[in-house]
Amino acid sequence: MRIDKNFQLTYCTNIHPGFDWKTTFDSLKNHVPQIKQKVAPSKPFGLGLRLSNKASEELALDSNLAEFQQWLSENEVYVFTMNGFPYGNFHNERVKDDVHAPDWTTKERLTYTRRMFDQLAALLPEGNTGGISTSPVSYKYWHATEEATKTAFETGAKNMLEVAMHLHKIEQETGKYLHLDIEPEPDGMLENSDEVLQFFADYLLPIGVALIGEKLGLDAEAAKKLIHRYLTVCYDICHFSLAYEEPTDTFEKLEKAGIAIGKIQVSAALKILSNPSGNDEIWEALALFDEPTYLHQVTEKVSGKVKTYNDLPIVLEHKREFEELRAHFHVPIFLERFGALNSTQDHILKVMKYLKEHPVSEHLEIETYTWDVLPSALKRDLSESIIREIDWFVDKF
Repeated sequence: MRIDKNFQLTYCTNIHPGFDWKTTFDSLKNHVPQIKQKVAPSKPFGLGLRLSNKASEELALDSNLAEFQQWLSENEVYVFTMNGFPYGNFHNERVKDDVHAPDWTTKERLTYTRRMFDQLAALLPEGNTGGISTSPVSYKYWHATEEATKTAFETGAKNMLEVAMHLHKIEQETGKYLHLDIEPEPDGMLENSDEVLQFFADYLLPIGVALIGEKLGLDAEAAKKLIHRYLTVCYDICHFSLAYEEPTDTFEKLEKAGIAIGKIQVSAALKILSNPSGNDEIWEALALFDEPTYLHQVTEKVSGKVKTYNDLPIVLEHKREFEELRAHFHVPIFLERFGALNSTQDHILKVMKYLKEHPVSEHLEIETYTWDVLPSALKRDLSESIIREIDWFVDKF
């Protein structure tokens, strides 16, 4: 939904089960009208749609897309952004590092993403821009050598550039501007702004100039403009707080390099501050967030560098001394504290403040997908929880 002339706010439907299209559509019909009635009763409500590969394949069958378009119209709901990061199932089974699979080194990822963009182009209302967030190339630890990492970056860049050229074609044919939003996260091959800059400088731009020059006949400068137009960054606030990056620094660094922010995902991580009187209560509280579905990396800033522990159980096992830890667990954005634990809600507030003067992206998507695995004391009715997050953001903004 529009919250002013510069911004559209939504929530990401990866919060709902959606392995296939029927499950996805049933979840939308069950939750979205109720949410819209509370937060946008008299205006259109924009949606952040998550489609698995199977759901996307099935959406393309028979009259499914037309039926979905009809439902959207009848309910005054529209789609302007999509989550194309998780390819397979995202609920009720182990996800962990498989959230990256198949990664950008594969044709499966390329085919899935191109198909979703074709669907977004069909769903996107005239006068709107659209984007799809995606994996930061691959999972870092799947590539054991320097040569394997280099190959993964090269192949991933080529596949993303194929998407960029596809988006250029869509815009020429339909007038609709769509962008691929690359989402850095802990233990992804891109984790922070410096790694994003390096990926553009060492892979996307040099490979793209040659590839686009050959396929589209554009000179180097035009090819670079095309790359920067269609390949952007998904700034997940939780993820960049885990990298201990201040929002202003990150936004200014990316802008200087000509890299746009396609989408801002509004999310909060756990912040764990050491208690001088002892940390027993902290470890007990943190253990409640140890669950087997998702990866919950923990980061710590040591001597100016960010150290990452691959998953929460590693930290809980050793219980070493620390000053501050941050855990990759998307917690409700409207809470600043969770008993003995804190959140990085302050980073959300900093991003809000920056956006008011520098509207670096019009797409804002609340992405708390962990309601099913939160400690029992934090679980509430799902629709009411989503409404509370949206209301909190609008009130603070």
